[in-house]
Amino acid sequence: EISRQWWEELVSPTTRNHLWLTNGLATYSELLWNEHVSGAGALETGMQDEMVGALTIDQVPIIQSGRLEDYSPELWALTGSKGAAVLNMLRFVMGDEKFFKTLKDYAQQNNWKSVNTDDFKKAAEAASGLDLGYFFIQWIESSGAPEFKLEYTIFRTQKGFRVMGKVAQDLDTFRMPVTLKIETEGNPEEKTVEVQGVSSEFSVDTFGKPKNVIIDPAGHVLRYSPDIRVSVAIRRGEQFAELSDFTEAIKEYNKALDT
Repeated sequence: EISRQWWEELVSPTTRNHLWLTNGLATYSELLWNEHVSGAGALETGMQDEMVGALTIDQVPIIQSGRLEDYSPELWALTGSKGAAVLNMLRFVMGDEKFFKTLKDYAQQNNWKSVNTDDFKKAAEAASGLDLGYFFIQWIESSGAPEFKLEYTIFRTQKGFRVMGKVAQDLDTFRMPVTLKIETEGNPEEKTVEVQGVSSEFSVDTFGKPKNVIIDPAGHVLRYSPDIRVSVAIRRGEQFAELSDFTEAIKEYNKALDT
């Protein structure tokens, strides 16, 4: 609540469509405080919970949040939970130094002003030197989230081993750096792959024999997986149950069981 007052009073969104600049920044500020006090594990745990919340409403883009009812679970999921998930992904894309410079510059340049998403984007691009248009189109102006599928083959080389494969997902316009962790008989290897479009190839050399390949091990990307689909369905079921809409609640619980 302290964070929300800070982001709501110091800088205020011009319309309800930009509420994520208040609710998302407040939610992520709370997670950053938990990271500061308790370490990276606390941020990761809290972020996983917010991502589940974010995916309970994946048909409405953040930039259309004004369509949703005030104080509704859907509005908070879209602006608070998904807003925080977007900020966490932006931090991963930009790196810590440039991300925190963005937050400071954004607050200092716009204090006591009304702001919109474009103002935040300009601050991020100025701090990072990157063209982030694709990122904001994907996560702010569009809806949905990817579900990754991993295919790979292991080859023996003169110096060790090579893992070659591809990352597939179903969003045509998707573009994000994604971390791959290759667990080996020795030290694990990590490689960042620029996943773009529905299929992206990769190749990683390792010294030890690879045993497993894990995609996005730190959970940076807002995405679906079987476990997350179960959690999302249960969360939606709980929301319907709280509203005494038990028919819809049972449908969601059945989705969880089916998955």
